[in-house]
Amino acid sequence: MSDRTFIIVGASLAGAKAAEELRQQGFDGRVVLLGAEPERPYERPPLTKDYLRGESPRAKAYVHDEGFYADHELELVTGTAVTAVDPSASTVTLADGRTLAFDRLLLTTGAVPRPISVPGADLDGIHYLRTLADCDALRERLDAGGRVAVVGAGWIGSEFAASARQRGLEVTLIDPLELPNVRIFGPEVGAFYRDVHAQHGVRLRLGDGVAAFVGDGRVSAVRTAAGVEVECDFAVVGIGVAPACGLAERAGLEVDDGILTDERLQTSAPNVFAAGDVARARHPLFGERIRLEHWANALNQGPAAARAMLGQPVSYDRIPYFYSDQYDVGMEYSGHAPEWDEVVLRGDPAAGEFMAFWLRGGLVVGGMNVNVWDVNEHVQALVRARRKVDPAALADVDTSLESLAAAVTEAAAD
Repeated sequence: MSDRTFIIVGASLAGAKAAEELRQQGFDGRVVLLGAEPERPYERPPLTKDYLRGESPRAKAYVHDEGFYADHELELVTGTAVTAVDPSASTVTLADGRTLAFDRLLLTTGAVPRPISVPGADLDGIHYLRTLADCDALRERLDAGGRVAVVGAGWIGSEFAASARQRGLEVTLIDPLELPNVRIFGPEVGAFYRDVHAQHGVRLRLGDGVAAFVGDGRVSAVRTAAGVEVECDFAVVGIGVAPACGLAERAGLEVDDGILTDERLQTSAPNVFAAGDVARARHPLFGERIRLEHWANALNQGPAAARAMLGQPVSYDRIPYFYSDQYDVGMEYSGHAPEWDEVVLRGDPAAGEFMAFWLRGGLVVGGMNVNVWDVNEHVQALVRARRKVDPAALADVDTSLESLAAAVTEAAAD
């Protein structure tokens, strides 16, 4: 049996899957998984969807069943914060003063909600949605019904707004941008999601930010920048998250909008790795560092980091992928498109089933399928090939997407 100790800070999806991978790869040393929350590792997508709406049991949100960690001799320590990391001494310090030594360390500390800084932001009844405890509190509010003001039309805000409407609440969605997720999708797809929310009865205050929360001890309204007061029984703020880099910064690791890693998920300290929402990892295909805040990245990057910790050859080059479900609209997105010069639509958004492709210099840098299924592997192939594609062929629903993907894959191989 190995006398080595691997410590994982962050009892998250990435952390839990990394611990699982260590055992699957035959590592028989000590594995310690440290989590600040009192819960064992859980997944976040249900917190804005089925679990939030009361449609799935709490147990379904957990990554593993309760006995998994003991059965695999994984030391899961919950409700315990790590206050310091010392890469040179190979130690972590816990909030209770204990010090643990490690041979390899993985940081999967995730991200934290960005707070809103306006008058009244400390009133009761203003919620953020990141943790299972946050979700439990909001489930109770949904049960009580009423009116909710949702601040932020990004993923958290949009998915919460959809779930609240499905539960019958009156919902007002507020965002300073003109369209939901317009910075990610552009106006073509942003307009589609605006219309989806409007069709389901959400009141939209887009292009209008929040000036203040109003109330006597408890929020009763949101005052917008335009001076409109949106009355509410509670509010939910979803204006993005920030990577939880505090431990890494204090440890002297290189940090820039996330913990910087190479393609092996190794940080600037050779015995420390990072994965999940907190990691800004060099992507071999795109030639730049990318930080992703999505379920699929945590699911796959944690195990990759575990293999790298074991000294195996790793080059994490998965195409970024995420999905969203809002009402009866399901979508998948693959790619990395911080910039684009053309958006190609395949199908009719008004019909509720279509695809969109983001092109830069003729290359497909991102693709989305909305209520169109079994095509994601072709989208990923188009992105990975890094070869020009005829926009007219992309837009033509009678042109096989599979044949387009095969053609660019073949061209890339040549």
